[in-house]
Amino acid sequence: MVGRKGPTVREIADRVGVSIATVSRVARGVGQVSPQMRQRVIEAIERYNYRPSHLGRVPADRRRGALGIVFPGLAGPYYSEVMAGFEAEAVKARPSMLILGTHVLRDSEELALDMADRVDGIAVMGGTVSAEVFEAITRRCEDVIQFAGDPSPGIPTVRTESRDAVEQLSLHLIREHGHRRLAFVGRPVGSPDVSARWAGFRAAHEVTGLPEPSKPLELGLVQHDGVIAANHLLALDPPPTAIVCASDELAIGVLVTALGAGLRVPGDLAITGFDDIPAAAVTNPALTTVRQPMRELGAQTARVLQRHIKGECEPGLDLVLDTRPVLRTSCGCPR
Repeated sequence: MVGRKGPTVREIADRVGVSIATVSRVARGVGQVSPQMRQRVIEAIERYNYRPSHLGRVPADRRRGALGIVFPGLAGPYYSEVMAGFEAEAVKARPSMLILGTHVLRDSEELALDMADRVDGIAVMGGTVSAEVFEAITRRCEDVIQFAGDPSPGIPTVRTESRDAVEQLSLHLIREHGHRRLAFVGRPVGSPDVSARWAGFRAAHEVTGLPEPSKPLELGLVQHDGVIAANHLLALDPPPTAIVCASDELAIGVLVTALGAGLRVPGDLAITGFDDIPAAAVTNPALTTVRQPMRELGAQTARVLQRHIKGECEPGLDLVLDTRPVLRTSCGCPR
């Protein structure tokens, strides 16, 4: 079975009586495999000196002419803006671009590892894959960077500032508009950016001496989640007088639902978002938000990744792009 080139993954799988995917997971050190099964596969790998082919990985001095980028999702204005910036910068060097959205894919982590074998460099959005899989990706591909998440030791990172901007926006609602019952909508767990926004919201309460805020209403970042949030929060007794949302899409869902319920915005309820997507400026009332450079985030990610491939990027780079509150009428500011 061994031969000159060693056994194939299929031969190992047939010998142990498992699927090819199981052998692949054990060889890569990721995925859910029972301890007993893992031990059987490891014994076969060692006995027959199996070495993964890594889908035809090329030597370091050859290039595939491709860059990879991994998101948790692909739908919505945020992702489209980041992808547009990444693509616009990447095509200047004429590589192809591989995009992976993991949110609806059962084998997303396996696909991310496979992508690492087929590109010259890969950019992974923070929180998209587990720490275990991210470490495996760095072993499979020499040139890996992270974007829109907390820095990882030794991995170049490109991100936007979230915490301070939301603290400023929350302080504005408290100090300038007199709000004392504020609610935060967004899921911090698994999302470094949302976690930072929640931290900024809490910091504003601490600075102004307000009681610790209630736990965040943990929902996704799309408009439908905003509808759910509004229906829940407005049914409270008493309801909040201001809702700070972790994204503009969330905020627009809250806004539409509040107006449909007959509330005045901002008279009865102030609403803020985060991102400053194009729709934020044309809602009625216009949405107060935090502007982050989404397209520039994508472009800088592509630039840093290409510098990393060329050996021109310091391993500990942490490039933070500025954000700023944009005050419009949904918080109570004049038009």
